[in-house]
Amino acid sequence: MSNTKNSHTFHIPVMGLAFTIDSPIRVAHYGITSTVSITDDDLIEKMRAFYNEKFSIPYQEITQKIQDYRATRITNYLNTMDTIVNEKFEKFKNDLVESKTALENYIALLPNKSDLKKGLQEFIDDGMTIKDNLVQFIEKNISLGEIDVNIMTKVDKDNYEGDVQLPIEFNDAHASLRGFANSNLKSSVVLSAGMNPRLYSYFENFPDFFPDETGFLRKKIILKVSDYRSALIQGNFLAKKGLWVSEYRIESGLNCGGHAFATDGFLMGPILQDFKEKRSELLQSTHDLLIKALTLKEKPLPKTILPIKITAQGGVGTAEEHEFLLDEYQLDSIGWGSPFLLVPEATSVDAQTRKLLANAKEDDFYLSNISPLGVPFNSIKGVSNDYWKQKRINDNKAGSSCPKKFLALNKSYNKEGICTASKKYQDLELEKLVQKKSEISATDFEIKQQKITEKSCLCVGLANASYIENDMPIKGQQQGVVICPGPNLAYFDKEYSLHEMVQHIYGNTNVMHETERPNLFVKELKMYVDYLRNEISTFTDEVTANQLKKWNSYRNNINEGIAYYQNLFKNTSYFKNSGSKIAEQLEFYKEAINTIELKS
Repeated sequence: MSNTKNSHTFHIPVMGLAFTIDSPIRVAHYGITSTVSITDDDLIEKMRAFYNEKFSIPYQEITQKIQDYRATRITNYLNTMDTIVNEKFEKFKNDLVESKTALENYIALLPNKSDLKKGLQEFIDDGMTIKDNLVQFIEKNISLGEIDVNIMTKVDKDNYEGDVQLPIEFNDAHASLRGFANSNLKSSVVLSAGMNPRLYSYFENFPDFFPDETGFLRKKIILKVSDYRSALIQGNFLAKKGLWVSEYRIESGLNCGGHAFATDGFLMGPILQDFKEKRSELLQSTHDLLIKALTLKEKPLPKTILPIKITAQGGVGTAEEHEFLLDEYQLDSIGWGSPFLLVPEATSVDAQTRKLLANAKEDDFYLSNISPLGVPFNSIKGVSNDYWKQKRINDNKAGSSCPKKFLALNKSYNKEGICTASKKYQDLELEKLVQKKSEISATDFEIKQQKITEKSCLCVGLANASYIENDMPIKGQQQGVVICPGPNLAYFDKEYSLHEMVQHIYGNTNVMHETERPNLFVKELKMYVDYLRNEISTFTDEVTANQLKKWNSYRNNINEGIAYYQNLFKNTSYFKNSGSKIAEQLEFYKEAINTIELKS
């Protein structure tokens, strides 16, 4: 079922492998859209078994012996989820008609400016006397949240049967896409982590991604992007194939959860401004290319220009920031991720990890190098994975057994690929390092050793929370839990009900403990200043003219961003209570970025 009438002005983005794996089952009937990672087919199969049993749905295991098992597992789980969500939705609508309390609770969840909220309130005020009218209103106006899925485009490992490489459609991301495309869902696939031309071309194999004459898309494409240029390039690339991007999801480069894809000093505010000013240009450019491609393919041509949504996420923490982003940049929705890790009704996190998140302070959140992808990864001190990883290092058994191999993408040692977090890889690298021990200082040896062994098994660590929460057995080597919240979570300090968190988003209550929390733009700015300072201080290679040019460009972009913010905060009706503080902070970081000494 497709959510054409958005009940809410926020969505829950994908988090990890496990944390939003069943979020639609938990929240979609309230009209809340959430995104499921479809990377880990093993976790997906176990979650299907769990929910089939819970909802008395017949279950037959899809083993790895079955042809195209990965895509088949994904399709079946998504279909199961769709069935459960629709059944819960029908029951929920019936509850709204039969129970004044249920209706009042639902009204309390809706945005204050919502026409739906006003309409339902009128039925409460009238004493819910004419049930048939209420039934008709609910059927016409209330819709499900979307069951969206996420694919990290770079996690597209080649697969083999023995020594024989399988055709490209059996690559991990390709099989994930096929699993979604073959499902019953009418929703969207979110593509993250950059462009994968081979994967993008594979979309052409599935009719659901092409519009009909009315412009209806059974399955839609959402691109997670870091800036306007990236959006235009990718949007045009897909449009030339007759594929429409229905949403561009702008994420902060650093002030977010999961992998952090830092820009070259381009800040969130100026990036959003770019999209605001060029939205019609993006729409027209991609539309013209789409029509040309659909004509060449002899496919139906939509009678009107298809709509696009522009959304944003990363570091949003207050109702004022939420409203500001919607109003100032004319956005369609705001992503609220990390705060929902503290909402058991919405996400899948084990009790021990939730407690760790609730108690964490600003200094507990940091950018690490633990990801085998070689991309900075948002981390938190004290996760159980750190304990087990360190124990193996202390026992001279560094590295993971690597049971899932989704990130076995390094081809230094074989054509099949090997994960840099695996014991096999780390043994080989440590052996090479030991051979060079006499040539380098003890300090350098220790640094290089630490760089090899710090990688974590994300495939297992990011999935374990669901197993622990649902009392499922965990086979194999003990990895503990890896979790990847954004630093914004430092200002939330306990578990919350869904009602409390949604009320917070819409400004009807404040669940935040920290009054000194910086504005989301200021927080990101600080992170970018720290990022440059750290990159320069840890840079050990020879500084070339090109490297100096890159650092100077980064600093210039930061300065342009600060100038933009100084003008923005002077002229907005928002943030009046914190305006002078923000102005001081902008000046402080302007001085900080300009006093960082660039190596020469």
